[in-house]
Amino acid sequence: MENELNKRDHTGVQDFVLLEDFRDPTAFVENLRKRFSANLIYTYIGPVLVSVNPYQNFDIYNEEYVHIYRNVNFYELPPHIFAIADAAYRSMRGDNRNQCVLISGESGAGKTEASKKILQYIAASSKHMKDVEQVKDRLLQSNPILEAFGNAKTNRNDNSSRFGKYMDIQFDFKGVPVGGHILNYLLEKSRVVHHSDGERNFHIFYQLIAGGTPLLLSKLKLTKDAENYHYLTQGKSVRVDALNDHKDFSHVKHALDVCDFTTQEQEALFSIVASVLHLGNIQFEENEDGLANISDFTPVENISQLLGCPEGVLQSALQNKTIEAKGEKMKSPLNKDQALYARDALAKGVYDRLFTWIVNKVNDSLNSRKRMKCSLMGLLDIYGFEIFGVNSFEQFCINYCNEKLQQLFIELTLKSEQEEYQREGIAWEPVEYFNNKIICDLVEGKPVGMIAIMDEECLRPGDPTDSTFLEKLNINLGQHPHYFSHSSATDTAARRSIGRDEFRLLHFAGEVTYSIQGFLDKNNDSLFRDLKEAMSQTSNKITSMCFPASELQDKKRPNTASTQFKNSLAQLMEILMSKEPSYVRCIKPNDYKRSDLFDDRIVHHQVKYLGLMENLRVRRAGFAYRRPYDIFLNRYKSLCPDTWPHYDGTAKEGVEMLVNHLQYSNDDYRLGKTKLFIRFPRVLFATEDAFQIRKHDLATMVQARYRGFAQKKKYLTMKLAAIMLQSHWRKVAAQRLLKRRKQAAERLRGFIKGFIHRLEPECDENKHFIQYTKYNYLMKLKETLPKTVLDKTWPSAPQLLQKTSQLLRNLCMRNLTLCYVKSVTPARKAQMEEKVVAESLFKGKKENYPGSVKEMFADTLLDSTQQNMLCSIFDAKVKQQDEKVQYSAPVTKFDRHGYKSRKRVLVLTDKHLYLLDEKSYLLKDKLPYQQITGVLSSSLSDGLCVITINMDDNGSKENLDDTLDSKGDLILHSDRLIEVITKTVIHGNKSEAFQVISEASITHGISGGKKGYIEFTRGQTSAVKKAKNGNLCVMVAQ
Repeated sequence: MENELNKRDHTGVQDFVLLEDFRDPTAFVENLRKRFSANLIYTYIGPVLVSVNPYQNFDIYNEEYVHIYRNVNFYELPPHIFAIADAAYRSMRGDNRNQCVLISGESGAGKTEASKKILQYIAASSKHMKDVEQVKDRLLQSNPILEAFGNAKTNRNDNSSRFGKYMDIQFDFKGVPVGGHILNYLLEKSRVVHHSDGERNFHIFYQLIAGGTPLLLSKLKLTKDAENYHYLTQGKSVRVDALNDHKDFSHVKHALDVCDFTTQEQEALFSIVASVLHLGNIQFEENEDGLANISDFTPVENISQLLGCPEGVLQSALQNKTIEAKGEKMKSPLNKDQALYARDALAKGVYDRLFTWIVNKVNDSLNSRKRMKCSLMGLLDIYGFEIFGVNSFEQFCINYCNEKLQQLFIELTLKSEQEEYQREGIAWEPVEYFNNKIICDLVEGKPVGMIAIMDEECLRPGDPTDSTFLEKLNINLGQHPHYFSHSSATDTAARRSIGRDEFRLLHFAGEVTYSIQGFLDKNNDSLFRDLKEAMSQTSNKITSMCFPASELQDKKRPNTASTQFKNSLAQLMEILMSKEPSYVRCIKPNDYKRSDLFDDRIVHHQVKYLGLMENLRVRRAGFAYRRPYDIFLNRYKSLCPDTWPHYDGTAKEGVEMLVNHLQYSNDDYRLGKTKLFIRFPRVLFATEDAFQIRKHDLATMVQARYRGFAQKKKYLTMKLAAIMLQSHWRKVAAQRLLKRRKQAAERLRGFIKGFIHRLEPECDENKHFIQYTKYNYLMKLKETLPKTVLDKTWPSAPQLLQKTSQLLRNLCMRNLTLCYVKSVTPARKAQMEEKVVAESLFKGKKENYPGSVKEMFADTLLDSTQQNMLCSIFDAKVKQQDEKVQYSAPVTKFDRHGYKSRKRVLVLTDKHLYLLDEKSYLLKDKLPYQQITGVLSSSLSDGLCVITINMDDNGSKENLDDTLDSKGDLILHSDRLIEVITKTVIHGNKSEAFQVISEASITHGISGGKKGYIEFTRGQTSAVKKAKNGNLCVMVAQ
């Protein structure tokens, strides 16, 4: 908490005890405003939590926050509803003291949501076992059920609790929830038949209509439009944007299933809800005698079918009442007003008893089936203080309840504080506060309290009315300082502020003016006997239980509604007084449910009537922590060597010795007569932290001792078990070993016999050996099979498998050959055929042939640029249209005269051999294949060849620039001579004209019958040049 003090100028302080001006209410409200503006809705006053309703959802209630606040000291983390829940839960478990959390505040301040968050934390913090999860689910799912049947939209709150609820959660010794019990107080049943403008009836009516299936609504005789029902339209607010009735009905159905409501019970329950709606649609008309007659019997018929009530009995009960006089009974017809009153009374009575039945049913599902001593944690979620435009009997009871709760708060947090300090002999700074006991006595006192006067008027013979009741109040209470009416007013201005049928009470929360209309009727809470008899005759499972026939035999007049409520409150006060309380004070920041508005006036008023300033002054004047000496010593005695493990002196002396050892300063604590008082929480935190560390040391010691004992016991048990296992295992192991050896000897003997007879036909002596030999050979063969056709290796086979081995080898080679053949593409096949031709031409004849074998022949040796020029010039201008280019390659041509080299492009078509200029791709020679008489090449590794031609048929010029215009054989040179010659021979079909000349020279022809010579020699480097003797000299590198 101290880490947040540097932010107090912006976000306020987390604990009002740290306020500098703690006596100023304005400073108190301003601190709330700062925190509200920073979305910090929780603030402490010592152990009391102040919660401001944010009217929006914050992500501060997830599993991560549950883990953060679990088992953490109260003041170590920022204020949170989980911190209150954790402190109460740990106090219940650690100190074994029953707890209760009192949640108070105005309607709309967030009390119901606060109780839900506490339930959520307890459910998330306890152990997760199947039975526990079932209990937790029922605790959580009881809320949707009770909210649906007991909450409604008011002008101040969309989900206002219209009943009081106290829930006791039962825990076993492990702190696991095992059950629960719910008490309900004063359901506002008048809302069933009437509600103000802008408000709604109870949620369940709208949820059933919006979420019910067509089949269910058909069974209940209902339609999808809530506007069709009188009881739902009086507030002119059938739909609420903040509520999803359809979705909420699904949640209610699920909750009913979780809380063990059977299908038959759910059907009976919804039948009653529908019957109430049909009751509201019953209308009456007056006959000539002024008596009431039902104008439309359809709603009556629907109710009779839904509740299983005889239609005639119900009809008669709605139009008549039985009067008993002098032992005789007679039926008295009702007029229209009386009939409407009876109708509404029946609706209220049925719904009220249905709600009580639902609470009892939920309690049955929460009831612990195990008999054990349980710790209790109570949650009180009860009506907030209400001041409406018109306040009636319900607001009177609700505000009386809040007066009692304020009185309890005063007794437990203010008055009891002072008295405890005085009893303990500790100096105390007196704190002035308003004690509202005077108001509680005004309401519940005898014989002149308001409830007593009201009951007396209800029981008085004659014709008591609300006006006579008000008159008696004025007579008996007119001089009371907190009571005020029109007749008791002393000045004209005061009389004008209040009507003649009103009275005003000065509550601790402020002045409230009540309208006297309907007080006696609502207090009597009467239901005509005829209507009770009709309900007791129903076959509906729930109404027959809620209206037992035995009730009609009881002649004793039941207590009035106000007396029943007073007695229930007294019982509640006893329950709360028996528990250690925790407080959550809820505040609403404005009346408009806006998340961005903080109204100082409204908040200041709530701070005043919640008694928060008095509580703050008490906390600043007193000590934050106090415990009896024996409890404190018993918890922390392990921190002092002199008090651990046992201390023989008195508890007070032990505590004094303990605090001295812990080096408490004089201002940190006080020693009372029976208790230790610690002023600052930090001192307690330091003590608790030291105790937690010490617990680890103690736990380590206990664990060491126990582990030693447990391990020794475990060792002795294991030793005995090991000896027994060893003896049995040795026997089993010896038997298994004998069996294995016997089997091994038999198998070895069999293999020796098999080896001896291995060459004989298969028989009993050698069949296993032969099988093994076959298997072993096949497995070896599997790993060493040839992978390619060229791999001629084959593993050797045993003598008896020689024939099998040869068959398998043949099959393998056939398979490899077939696979290889299938893998050869047509293009690849053509290339290989060319290679075969080359082999027939050059193998063993030409020295450089072996080097050409690995290189596959191509269709062209031109690059892309040359190929493009060939296509654009040669194809378009030179070759004939019916010709197809088969091969193209760059070559060097040597002239017939002078042997000058010229770069040419050799093009082979299916008809001609072309030589083109390398640069212009113009035609230089065109030679039909039939004119070729021979293709000559040396046996050396040179790249020169001579193509001999028929001189008589060659009419093309070899060189346009040559003035001699000579003709003769072609002399060509190429780095890929083998490929060029092979392609020429194939496409010209001249394989028989090819010769490899083994002499040192080749003779070629020149026009005119002359001869030229090409000499072949070996030298240091390869070269082609004209020799001095005029011949062409080809030098081949050695």
